[in-house]
Amino acid sequence: MSFLAAQYHHRFTVDPIRAAPAVASLAALGIALAIGRYTARPRLAAGATAFLQMTLFTLLGVVLAYALAANSGRLWDARLAAADRAIGFNWPVLLAVLDKCPSAIWLFGLAYHSLTLQMIVVIVALSGRGKVDTLRTMVCAAILSGFVTILISGLTPAMGNLFDPSRYGHLWPSIAWLEQGLISGLRDGSLRVLDLTMLMGIVSFPSFHATLAAIFIWAFGAMPRVALPGRAWAILTIIATPVFGGHYGVDVIMGLILAPPAIIAARHLTRRRQPSRPMGSALPA
Repeated sequence: MSFLAAQYHHRFTVDPIRAAPAVASLAALGIALAIGRYTARPRLAAGATAFLQMTLFTLLGVVLAYALAANSGRLWDARLAAADRAIGFNWPVLLAVLDKCPSAIWLFGLAYHSLTLQMIVVIVALSGRGKVDTLRTMVCAAILSGFVTILISGLTPAMGNLFDPSRYGHLWPSIAWLEQGLISGLRDGSLRVLDLTMLMGIVSFPSFHATLAAIFIWAFGAMPRVALPGRAWAILTIIATPVFGGHYGVDVIMGLILAPPAIIAARHLTRRRQPSRPMGSALPA
């Protein structure tokens, strides 16, 4: 509904051939869910449900972000950069220091680009261990916070914290640097046919990468054996987000702030209600 409203003035169409892999993935997850339910395998059903919900949200959420970007007004980059300077982020200095550490670049770069893998690991681990309540809460929190970040980004559009990688010896191009043409095409109207195999996140403020990693930190806490490495992995992702995602520092800070209320709201929404006890039954003799 949000997407339909957002694209009222700018009609998007979907390339049907390019949509086939997404449709096939959703169908496969739906089949896995049905098998899990009808064969009484609750862990399979829980995992398939989580993957199905996250896949649907990714498709709809990214397309909604595109529609909002096509309708957005003036860019907020100057204000976000000023906010970074006000709280002490000196990006030229930080980038120059990081460029001298190729091993750190690889470590942080792989951590940043592994967010989807982290989601897969968390869903498989929680469903495999029967932590269904935690899994439900995590998925709900991810969808709630993702929806909020997309809506906020529609009001505060930005190209991102751009830096030219050709000026450095080892730094990788950030996602924001690679997506400049995509955002420009959405804003000037030259891009209106969507390729569902090439959907890219374009949200700058707040950083959903940071929010999702923070939610994973909470979720890993339900699995003591993997909590330490899992949380360290997510923390590295958060630290890497400004450079490799092309985010401002305030993007990441706001993304982290969104995570706790999203988890609290999700716990309330996914809380299982116990059936009320019939009057007069199970009373002590």
